[in-house]
Amino acid sequence: MMKVTYLGHSGFLVETDDAYFLFDYYKGTVPELDSSKKMFVFVSHGHYDHYSKRIYGFRKEFEEIYYILSWDVPAGSEKVYHLRPGEETEIAGCSVRTLRSNDEGVAFLVRYHGKTLYHAGDLNWWHWEGEPEEYNTGMRRSYQSEINKLQGEKIDAAFVPVDPRLGEQYCWGIDCFMKRTDTKDVFPMHFWGSYDVYERLMLEPCTRDYRERIMKIGQEGQSFLLDSSEK
Repeated sequence: MMKVTYLGHSGFLVETDDAYFLFDYYKGTVPELDSSKKMFVFVSHGHYDHYSKRIYGFRKEFEEIYYILSWDVPAGSEKVYHLRPGEETEIAGCSVRTLRSNDEGVAFLVRYHGKTLYHAGDLNWWHWEGEPEEYNTGMRRSYQSEINKLQGEKIDAAFVPVDPRLGEQYCWGIDCFMKRTDTKDVFPMHFWGSYDVYERLMLEPCTRDYRERIMKIGQEGQSFLLDSSEK
């Protein structure tokens, strides 16, 4: 089993038998933690809504803690692992692979003890009305190029943007991702408090084949227990 807690915006805490994985935390209440477990802290990029220096406070709680940051996130005197796009490394039994974001920083593909997690950061199909056609075409191509690298990848839990500011195009990114990967459970994120995004996704014709795999987030602090058996 895995436990996933939504902390707000793009922030999530994933708990397994012996480890925690904290992604893009900058706000919300982190639940009580078992300090005997490992803690892996991920930051996809330095935007204020994905990164806060508060993450370094967890050093006081955990003897075994690892910070995995995008190369562009300043760490000052803190000891961290900085990763660039297209890198792959192993840290304390955790395999981490990065994709290139078409906004800032990286996306993470994380493997640990038979579980695979994906956190997109700001890698998304950004199609903005009013932008030049060549800009939107470039965004489409860059997004599809990165997601194609995950073609057929078996992922237990994924965290993917569904930004309502994109208008009718808000679901293009998650649709492309779900149709190219074998993902058991996908968590919408980066929806700026618009919790009705789940109902919108349920009505989209494009989500018909994977609606039952979209997790319904209703509030900060909400937790989900995920069955590790095949779906």
